[in-house]
Amino acid sequence: MTPDLHDLELLLRSDTPIILIESIEELRVIELFSRLALRVTEPAFRWTVTDGLQRIEFDAEPQHFLADPAEVLRHIRVTTQRGIYILLDFHPYLDKPLHVRLLKEIAQGYVGLPRTLIMVSHALEVPPELRHLSVRFSLRLPDRNRLMALIREEAKLWQQIGPHGSVRTSRGSLDQLADNLLGITESDARRLIRNAIRNDGAITKDDVESVKRAKYELLSPEGIISFEYDTRSFADVAGLSNLKAWIDRRRDAFLDPERTRDHPRGILMLGVQGGGKSLAAKAVAGRLGVPLLRLDFGALYDKYIGETEKNLRKALETADLMSPCVLWVDEIEKGIATGSEDDGVGRRVLGTLLTWMAERKTRVFLAATANDISRLPPELIRKGRIDELFFVDLPPTDVRREIFVIHLRQRQLDPETFDLDALAEASEGFTGAGIEQAVVSALFADATDKSAVTTATLLAEIASTQPLSVVMDVQIQRLRAWAKERTVPAHAAEPSRASV
Repeated sequence: MTPDLHDLELLLRSDTPIILIESIEELRVIELFSRLALRVTEPAFRWTVTDGLQRIEFDAEPQHFLADPAEVLRHIRVTTQRGIYILLDFHPYLDKPLHVRLLKEIAQGYVGLPRTLIMVSHALEVPPELRHLSVRFSLRLPDRNRLMALIREEAKLWQQIGPHGSVRTSRGSLDQLADNLLGITESDARRLIRNAIRNDGAITKDDVESVKRAKYELLSPEGIISFEYDTRSFADVAGLSNLKAWIDRRRDAFLDPERTRDHPRGILMLGVQGGGKSLAAKAVAGRLGVPLLRLDFGALYDKYIGETEKNLRKALETADLMSPCVLWVDEIEKGIATGSEDDGVGRRVLGTLLTWMAERKTRVFLAATANDISRLPPELIRKGRIDELFFVDLPPTDVRREIFVIHLRQRQLDPETFDLDALAEASEGFTGAGIEQAVVSALFADATDKSAVTTATLLAEIASTQPLSVVMDVQIQRLRAWAKERTVPAHAAEPSRASV
């Protein structure tokens, strides 16, 4: 007996009148209950608005006259036959008082005549008057042994449907495929395995990479979390030497799957707007060599009460399933802002996030960024929930020089032909984004001839731009004063001119 079948049998024998199953695997649910009906010797029916009521243990004709939601509930209420009734996609009809009352009367009559209602949908929110009569059940995700069995089943099926030989693979590719299918439903895993095999009759490293990308899309279809798998290019961003060294010292501990405690947990990066905090978060993922997941608080919040917290829990579960990875939360203070005008949503979101930060056992490294530390509650930034607080200041001279090299090369300009020291000196107070814009503006000055871009051209563009340090001088000085004794600088200290 499978674990799901065992759990469902225990639930049926616990005299629960309504079972709620949030799942997209309808066929798997129906198959489980078909087998379960034979074990508990009770008839099982499925209902859809298209076909009405139909017996599922054997091939029976659907009763189309019971397709109306109210009619099928009346039928179940007055029947003298005990049984299991699976209502597929009934969620749109739960806002009708008549339907709610009929459901309640069926459930209340369970003691005299057991009729178990199974509601199956992608999302289920039952009315308050039915909650005490209901229990939720979740299908288990396949473990590694089950995934290996699915791979063998699909390989055998591929051989049977045509004149094919054995599926070509290596033990390493097979193990990687099973590992990367962890965390998704059985039906989705089977489909991805089938696609990998039928592409060329083999399971290769390329298939594993394709499965990874497909898995990312499956885990967050709502766009709450976005994925950046190939993070190697982020490893060598300019500057951030203190941050990089801190990450490097913890890399082996974070990536060690055998380590059961004291994993690096995460960092919070405070800094001036446009100073490179987002790039720093990407550099963390690149340095660790793991996927980068970005949590979008804008997509997280929902107008319906309770949905925001549910969305956050789902997003955090997704991050846990993707571990090892880096979870980047940009401008975290905006997502957890609390106030009387939000009906307590901000406080509940904060509570959910704090609980996850304190209790998670998975290798998910949190890289949060913030512009305004005053809006962050102290319990969020205490040690134990994050490991360190870094300050990302405006880039110093040597880092600005690196930034010019990067952006010139990206535009097929040879950095050796420019006076990089003069450019770095002239761009004091600029952010990395400001430096990039100066290079772009110089290119636009004569778009027909890249050779026209010279040190003089760039210096002229720099001189015509007010840097962020001038535009936001007061705010930056206040932020630097706060951070001086409370944070670790992400950039190494710039040597004084006297020591050069």
